[in-house]
Amino acid sequence: MKTKQLFRSVSALFVALSLTACGGGGQPTENTTGGGETTGGGETASSTTIEVPFEGTVSLNGAGASFPAPLYQNWFVSLAQVQPKLQVNYQSVGSGAGVEQFTQQTVDFGASDVAMKDEEIDAIDRGVLLLPMTAGSIVYAYNLPGVEGLKLSRETYVGIALGKITNWNDPKIAADNPDLTLPDLPITFVHRSDGSGTTGVFTMHLSAISPEWKDTIGEGKTVQWPSTGNFIGGKGNEGVTAAISQTEGAIGYVEYGYAKNNGLTMASLQNQAGNFIVPSDESASKTLANVELPENLRAFITDPEGDESYPIVTYTWMMAYKTYDDPNKAIAMEAMIQYGLTEGQKAAPELGYIPLPANVVEKVAAAADQITPDYTITVN
Repeated sequence: MKTKQLFRSVSALFVALSLTACGGGGQPTENTTGGGETTGGGETASSTTIEVPFEGTVSLNGAGASFPAPLYQNWFVSLAQVQPKLQVNYQSVGSGAGVEQFTQQTVDFGASDVAMKDEEIDAIDRGVLLLPMTAGSIVYAYNLPGVEGLKLSRETYVGIALGKITNWNDPKIAADNPDLTLPDLPITFVHRSDGSGTTGVFTMHLSAISPEWKDTIGEGKTVQWPSTGNFIGGKGNEGVTAAISQTEGAIGYVEYGYAKNNGLTMASLQNQAGNFIVPSDESASKTLANVELPENLRAFITDPEGDESYPIVTYTWMMAYKTYDDPNKAIAMEAMIQYGLTEGQKAAPELGYIPLPANVVEKVAAAADQITPDYTITVN
């Protein structure tokens, strides 16, 4: 009988080696294929190689959240340069569709900004690993030429999403911003039109801070938006970003990296401590510092404590199976996960994501070791 070798040794090799993956600012696409010659920023990867015990190419197909898509694009292109035998294709279709395709087992991995529930996991006979691979903020991005430094209190940003505050010179917005000149212009609120983990996280936060929101709209990957006010939908973080950019007077919720990389203006939001916090890598990291990740790796940050914490921050999870019928795919999955946990984290800040804390990387790597094919790979 073959000796079954766990991936702890492989994980250690990845951590010990100094692999070079380049950063980049490439824009997200609906289909990101790790087969190009450069990373998102146009730089070439190093000559470091990951040795794998198979001939030919192994392709992994994944689908899910648009939230981490720019970062995953960067990882998969860089990984293909380090080891051309490993090709990763990722469809940015939203968390809802990602969980559905993963559950139907039509993909090799999925991605969601809202961790799967116990009953969803129990329905998959191959076993499920939920692996937080990065984290980021959800921001209120807006399009008001000449208006910078907008502040929104908790009551105000809930009121806008409820359709109760419908004009930019509303007294509540004016009270938050006594030093700004606000236009007499209708507010267009842009939301996700597809099943979305970003919507799940956003509505979970609003439900935590507003009884009215919880009782009337609630939380979920899809919700019934109010009938009052001017609401428009966009598919994916990509679609919401585009709609805000193209619509004067628009405001909507979108992942920080999309807003940052597309030059959108972002509002400061009032946190639980009563302070107005500018969305940034630093403020999001301070939020994570106040969160203890449990053993099952599912942490929902609904209303974080901390004077300097940004109020809407989430981990985003990669969903892998515990077992794969094809041992080569299992090897490829382990290589891809470990690459993302090590060199992949270095690309996170440039693209607007939060690198995982070291203790979280250790927990995720240990969980990924449960993928146990009868093969080993070496990294040089």
